[in-house]
Amino acid sequence: MTRITNHMPTKQLQALDAAHHMHPFTEDAALAKKGARIITRANGVWLTDSEGNRILDGMAGLWCVNVGYGRKDLAEVAARQMEELCYYNTFFQTSHVPAIALAAKIAELAPGDLNHVFYAGSGSEANDTNVRLVRRYWEVKGKPEKTIIISRKNAYHGSTMGGASLGGMQGMHAQGGLPIPGIVHIGQPHWYAEGGEMTPEAFGLLRARELEAKIEELGADRVAAFIGEPIQGAGGVIVPPATYWPEIQRICDAYGILLIADEVITGFGRTGNWFGSQTMGIRPHIMTIAKGLSSGYAPIGGSVICDEVYDTVAGSGDDFNHGYTYSGHPVAAAVALRNLELIEEENILDHVRNTAHPYLMERWQALTDHPLVGEAKLVGLMGSIALTPDKETRAAFATPAGTVGYRCRERCFANNLVMRHVGDRMIISPPLVITPAEIDVLIERATKSLDECYAGLKSDGLLAAA
Repeated sequence: MTRITNHMPTKQLQALDAAHHMHPFTEDAALAKKGARIITRANGVWLTDSEGNRILDGMAGLWCVNVGYGRKDLAEVAARQMEELCYYNTFFQTSHVPAIALAAKIAELAPGDLNHVFYAGSGSEANDTNVRLVRRYWEVKGKPEKTIIISRKNAYHGSTMGGASLGGMQGMHAQGGLPIPGIVHIGQPHWYAEGGEMTPEAFGLLRARELEAKIEELGADRVAAFIGEPIQGAGGVIVPPATYWPEIQRICDAYGILLIADEVITGFGRTGNWFGSQTMGIRPHIMTIAKGLSSGYAPIGGSVICDEVYDTVAGSGDDFNHGYTYSGHPVAAAVALRNLELIEEENILDHVRNTAHPYLMERWQALTDHPLVGEAKLVGLMGSIALTPDKETRAAFATPAGTVGYRCRERCFANNLVMRHVGDRMIISPPLVITPAEIDVLIERATKSLDECYAGLKSDGLLAAA
């Protein structure tokens, strides 16, 4: 068997990458001049690049490598499944063992009566499914006018036409004719940036009640569902005030609209429970899953559906005319099932709750002593720090939003730490298996990067508030 264990020099790889590879969410012309960093292998929480540098991955890839890199048993499961049944579809009244076994396991783990799984290849695809699913549900219920889905500004629900429309990212809506009709957005529960002089509790209620106001404005007979991440991930790890989700739940219940919890990031241990809905006390009709479902070892996602919605759609007498070639792909499903077993066998949720989270919380909160840091938030193993020139007023920088965050991110990468920025907010989501010793390295490199960023801002006269 041919194994690619060596490679051409980094500059040649960068040149080929620039010539032929178009990157997601990237200004490719600028990247071509700079040269992409080439990752060649990984183990645990560590990446290695083509120059031999070891990088601590504070983002678990893209929020997904929950059990850490380099798991041989997951590779073995994939190889074995490829030999036994490399592919078959689940169209045309067929099924296969991995899809069946994984669906049963997800139903076992999911809260309440979320007992049914519609597979997709990603969270984006799953949210596209959700758009069609909730509209089909109301059609069967004899209410075809209930088509509108309410989401939030600065939410992220994927990059497909449906997923990006559900999301509330201004930069995404500026390209490609988004959002599609029938999707509207209300304010996000981001107290630090938008709460002004209000208490977090009062602000949480204010933002939750925007949902009720929007339902009444549009007409409850036209609103199909509300979708939200238990904790906004790509929006900057925005942890809503404690008053927010109970009020959202009350409103959805009162008006009889479906509640969709996007668990793509928060699912499978990220918040210290199997699902973020459990952490935040949400009772969804549908959950979107992906990422941690397979720990990123194979592309797979899905919608976990409650009995009422499933029974209505499944019992309509007609096909649900929707699906994907790779819905429930046998290799991806087999890998995902083994991944969930590893999380159980190794008590990874206990590790998050009792070891990694408490230790990281202590070290993370201490970053607020830094002159650049105005707030530090952490739920389970997803966290953020707000960068500010004035801690007392929670002021934004006078520079365009994201300027400071980008500079800080570049210092992190130079110091062999992957820590993302969202605007002027720095975010982390390390593999769930991270140890206290590795947390020490993360904090050491983050502190060094903050120091270097602060010195650079001071030198360039960029510490002014807006």
